[in-house]
Amino acid sequence: MDDATAAYEASVENGGVGVLAPATLHDAATGTEMVMSEVKLYGDVVMRFISPSGDKPYAGSLIPNYAEVDSPELSYGLTRLDHAVGNVPDLLETVDYIKDFSGLHSFAEFTAEDVGTVDSGLNSMVLASNNEMVLLPINEPTHDTPRKSQIQTYLEQNEGSGLQHMALMSADIFETVGQIRERTHVGGFDFMPRPSDAYYRGLPEKMDGDLSDYQLQRIEELGLLADKDDQGILLQIFTKPLGDRPTCFIEIIQRIGCMEVDANGVEFQRGGCGGFGKGNFSELFKSIEDYEKTLEKETESHA
Repeated sequence: MDDATAAYEASVENGGVGVLAPATLHDAATGTEMVMSEVKLYGDVVMRFISPSGDKPYAGSLIPNYAEVDSPELSYGLTRLDHAVGNVPDLLETVDYIKDFSGLHSFAEFTAEDVGTVDSGLNSMVLASNNEMVLLPINEPTHDTPRKSQIQTYLEQNEGSGLQHMALMSADIFETVGQIRERTHVGGFDFMPRPSDAYYRGLPEKMDGDLSDYQLQRIEELGLLADKDDQGILLQIFTKPLGDRPTCFIEIIQRIGCMEVDANGVEFQRGGCGGFGKGNFSELFKSIEDYEKTLEKETESHA
C-alpha cells in the first residue's frame, strides 16, 4: 500500500466502517516509521492498510518493535497468501459494502447447485482487486436443506461472521504436502480425509490429458484434489479445523498455467488461474459434513 492514510480516508468516505484511524508506529531500534490503519471487512475481520512513513521509512519484515529472530529455513515451499474466504449471513449486503468502500470487483460466483450435496447449501461470490491478485471469496448459507448448512454451523460456532479459511500458495504442492505429512506426528497439520477411490478413477478423464501420469499418481498418493477451468489447473488440499470447533482451516494450493509477461518482461501468473475448485465442491463439503458428524458424536458421548 502506497499510503495507508489515503486508503483509510477513501474507504471511510465510501462507506467503510473505520476500526483503526491512521496511526504512526515508531520502531525504537531503528528510528523508522510505518503508518497503519484498519477498516471493518465482516464480523471481527478487518482490512489493514500499511505504508512506510517519514524520512526513515520502516523496512522490516513485520511491523515496528517486533524483533527479528533467526529461525529455521523451513517454508514447505509455501510462497504467499492466494485468497482468504469469509462466511457471512448476508452475502449481497456484505459484498455491496466491501465493493463500495474498497473498489474491489466481482470475479466469480457459485450457488448451492454447484456444491452438489443435499446438506451443504451455500451461495458464494469472489471479489478481486484491479490486478486480480487480491481475492476475497465470501459465502452465505442457504436454508431449508435436509441438514443444516455447514456455513450456518460455522456462523453459530464462530458466533457470527468470520474467516473460514486461508489458501496458501505452493510452488510445488507435491513437495509441500509430502513434507507436511511427514511431520504431522510432531505437530503439523491434520488434513481432511482423502477423496473416494471413485474420485481418482474419474480424474484422468476430468483432466483430459492436461496432467501427466506421474502427476495423477502423486495426487492420489497425497490425497489431493484437482480441478480445471478454461485457462488453467488448480491442485488443492484442506486441513481439518485449526481449533476444537468446525471453523477456520487452511487450504494449500498450486495453480498451473495462465502465465503472462508484464511491461518489464517479467513472467507472472494471472490471479485465480484454474478457479477455486468448483468441480471439487461436492467432495470438499461431503468431507466437512462427515467431520462435523464426528464432532457431534463426540459431544453426545460426553453429554
